[in-house]
Amino acid sequence: MIRWTPIAAVVFLSGCLFEETPEVVRFSGKTMGTTYNITAIGVDLDEEALSASIEATLKDVNGKMSNWDPESEVSTFSKSTSTLPQTVSADFAKVMSAAGEVHVVSGGQFDVTLGPLIELWGFGPRKPEDPIPSDEAINEALTGVGQARLLDLDPAAPSLAKAAPEVGINLSAIAKGFGIDAVSAVLQDAGIENFMVEIGGDLFAEGKNDKGDPWRIGIETPEAGGQGGLELIVPVSNTGMATSGDYRNFFEQDGIRYSHIIDPTTGRPITHRTTSVTVLAENGMLADAWATAMLVLGQERGMKIANDHNLAVFFISRSANADAEDYITTQSDSFAAAQSVD
Repeated sequence: MIRWTPIAAVVFLSGCLFEETPEVVRFSGKTMGTTYNITAIGVDLDEEALSASIEATLKDVNGKMSNWDPESEVSTFSKSTSTLPQTVSADFAKVMSAAGEVHVVSGGQFDVTLGPLIELWGFGPRKPEDPIPSDEAINEALTGVGQARLLDLDPAAPSLAKAAPEVGINLSAIAKGFGIDAVSAVLQDAGIENFMVEIGGDLFAEGKNDKGDPWRIGIETPEAGGQGGLELIVPVSNTGMATSGDYRNFFEQDGIRYSHIIDPTTGRPITHRTTSVTVLAENGMLADAWATAMLVLGQERGMKIANDHNLAVFFISRSANADAEDYITTQSDSFAAAQSVD
């Protein structure tokens, strides 16, 4: 159930005073295996109607994109053994189209067919004594990975076909962002011009906060367990923002650290020093997908793509000094420009 807490405040938004006292209304709950928090600012907000719309929207997104729901659209497609084009919803096609664009621009570093490698490396119910996958097992799993080769989307139909019966789709690196955008659309349709929608740490913010300023979002220092401080505070307005890191979900065996971020081209966890990537994009879906892609790429390769394609990206990398928890930060040209938001 969604909970809301109205808070009355007189604030300046977009340079002018509301004719009536605005409300700050907050909704929170659980979705997609994580939590969400929504803040909306407006006048005469219908909290009950917004609550019902938000709840229905998140239920719909889960029913299409959730890999945890065996009856969802993505699960049904993945379980199907047909290689003929299958009719998909417009939302599913939209997500797959965006995933395809990021896949191509990133050189295959973002891939929704990564499931066989995720399962092989045991990110899920893995036991400490489970062996590291062999080269042979990795190479075998790689035959089922590669969305450009294995999936054929017809966005006009819309339909999607798989090249082999066993091909599956995992939308965990993009569906959360799509859900953020879907809820944002609900608020926009309700005429709300100042709001923030956050799901699992990723978000979309529009307009201003209750102080009349751009929303200010902290980027966490990447320390294991998520107990670090703030590395940077970013002004965000009319923008999606997502962070991907390797410092929360990993395992160590024989003195080697294995991240849950897997390179789809090598079939192995990333080994470079980049540990956290934050992306600003036009919507939550692209921010979500690009944050994962950029973490797979790492700072060196990722920065070139970011600057070539005007992507706003902030990298945090571990120092080469293995004895110190020092971090080096770098940012793309577009990310630096975004810091000048009024």
